[in-house]
Amino acid sequence: MQYDSKPQLIVIAGPTASGKSSMGLELALVMSAEIVSADSVQVYRYMDIGAAKPTKEERSKVSHHMLDIRDPDDYYSAGDYVREARAAMAKILSRSRIPLVVGGTGLYIRLLLGGVVDRAPRDLGLREELKKQEERLGPGTLYSRLQEVDPVYARRVAPKNTSRICRALEVFELTGRPMSEVQAEHAFQDRPYRVLFLCLSPEREALYERIDRRVDEMIAAGLVEEVQGLLNMGYHLGLKSMQSIGYRHVGWALSGFMSLSEAITRMKQDTRRFAKRQFTWFRSEPGVLWCDPTQKDRIKRMVVDFLDSD
Repeated sequence: MQYDSKPQLIVIAGPTASGKSSMGLELALVMSAEIVSADSVQVYRYMDIGAAKPTKEERSKVSHHMLDIRDPDDYYSAGDYVREARAAMAKILSRSRIPLVVGGTGLYIRLLLGGVVDRAPRDLGLREELKKQEERLGPGTLYSRLQEVDPVYARRVAPKNTSRICRALEVFELTGRPMSEVQAEHAFQDRPYRVLFLCLSPEREALYERIDRRVDEMIAAGLVEEVQGLLNMGYHLGLKSMQSIGYRHVGWALSGFMSLSEAITRMKQDTRRFAKRQFTWFRSEPGVLWCDPTQKDRIKRMVVDFLDSD
């Protein structure tokens, strides 16, 4: 298949509270698009306020996909997301409409676009030996080794992420090839779409103010009651879904671990830290075009130019 014959796909990504949802809605309304959520919390039913799901009014204006498809105690993997999101996108394309992926879960977006699927061989014994080397020779030993054999991949992984570092070294020992090369080869083979990948990058202080305001708005909108309702339904705080930002914080307050005011302060701090991690993730993604969310006309022109280039 020639590159130009691939269906077009637009991604609007960015950190939490950067304006992705409103931008996606504006674009979808003017370009015959349907929105595909790329958010690891919005997939769960009954988790609306803390997940910042689009409202019923917004959903009535534009078709949304990948929302409310699992119960909070269901197991849901990134692989599940890719299979179901690609199926939804195929239906959108069959209607001669544009899939518009909107969200901040970087792993979902990366895998959806075909960026990283680890098909390299495995050797659990070798991996255990690598971990023992780290214990024997001291912290940072494996990361230093990774920097030597695969500096490209080393820049993408945190120095303390021993699991990913071991996996990369395992691949290198078994194949003689750097993990970055293996992933790039797969990405070339499994990119089924022609993509415009836009990432919103608001000014940092403005973003933090928006985060603080959003947290206050969530509390005012009934986040405490939403979490209590989930607990009343039998969903416990140990669930992966309930460990999401906002839900775990309110859970701490409801369980008496801390006061609600303390939980709100922690929620704001942790949301800021999460936004920083999202910035870091998207900076490592190839082909991302960074945009100031206040420059809406520029973003719309980029989208129109991309669609006209088909």
